[in-house]
Amino acid sequence: MSPRQVPQPSPERMVPLPGHPLVVGVVPGQPELVALTAASWADALGGVPIHFGYADPSRIVDEESADGSVRHSGLDPDQADDSWEQRETQIRAYLAEVLADHAGPWEFHYLAGRADRALTHLARAVDASAIIVGAKHPTATERFREFVAGSVALRLSRHQHRPVVIVPLAVVDWKAPTQW
Repeated sequence: MSPRQVPQPSPERMVPLPGHPLVVGVVPGQPELVALTAASWADALGGVPIHFGYADPSRIVDEESADGSVRHSGLDPDQADDSWEQRETQIRAYLAEVLADHAGPWEFHYLAGRADRALTHLARAVDASAIIVGAKHPTATERFREFVAGSVALRLSRHQHRPVVIVPLAVVDWKAPTQW
């Protein structure tokens, strides 16, 4: 393989589902369906660990660790911003509440930067078998951004070899006229 050639998905690169954790992308305010779907899949796979990750777009990665964690800082080094700590606490509390009846192991990782890159790094670090993300019904502004840049799920499916499971969070009535 040449230095510029990217490794492609293949049977040799597949990570077996049983015995390997799942990585789940979460965002503040996300419906509980994503976490509960991940818990259900983890149980079906024999109680594999779940690694939840939130990638804060207002933070940049200073250093990535082999365990999937990152050291991060704010975009503006001259401005102190500790709001991320409160967001981390809120997400952890939310997950603990939603997963109260889930007996399997899980942990939360506060990541930084682009969600697709952060979740891919985490999946590689923990040798995940799949990545689970939620899909929402985008607003007009988000629809334009997704048209230009693609959704997190789309970017994940194009830039790493693990399967991406997309949990629908809102559906469109096929009989209704499309609103652009």
